[in-house]
Amino acid sequence: MSPTATHQGAVRDLGGETGRELVAKFFRALGDPTRLDLLAFLMEVGEATGTECVERAGLSQGRVSAHLGCLVNCGLVSVRRQGRFAYYRVVDERVGQLVSLGRGMTADHAASIAACLKVGPPTG
Repeated sequence: MSPTATHQGAVRDLGGETGRELVAKFFRALGDPTRLDLLAFLMEVGEATGTECVERAGLSQGRVSAHLGCLVNCGLVSVRRQGRFAYYRVVDERVGQLVSLGRGMTADHAASIAACLKVGPPTG
C-alpha cells in the first residue's frame, strides 16, 4: 500500500470531533509566519543547526527554540544532536509541498485573505 493511501486511510480514521481537532492543531502548527519560514529554510538547506535557524529567523534563540520545539513536537521536524549542536530537518517532504501549495493559493486569493476579518494575526 502506498504511503498516500495509508495516510488517506488514517485521515478517514480521524473522523469525529477528535479528528477535526487534530487536523486543526496541525494547521495551527503551520499557522505561524516564523514556523513557516523555518520550514521553508529547512526544506531549502536540508538540515541546519539551531544557530543557523536563529540567524535565518532574526529572532532570539529562545523564541526560535520554542518554534522549533513546536515543529519537533508535532512531528514535522526532527532533531539530531551531535556534540553541543542540534541539527534540524523536515521529516516529511509533503510539508514542503503543503507550504508551496499554501503560498500558491494565497497568491491566488491574496486580496480576500488580506480583507478577511474572521482570522486574526497569530498569537504567541
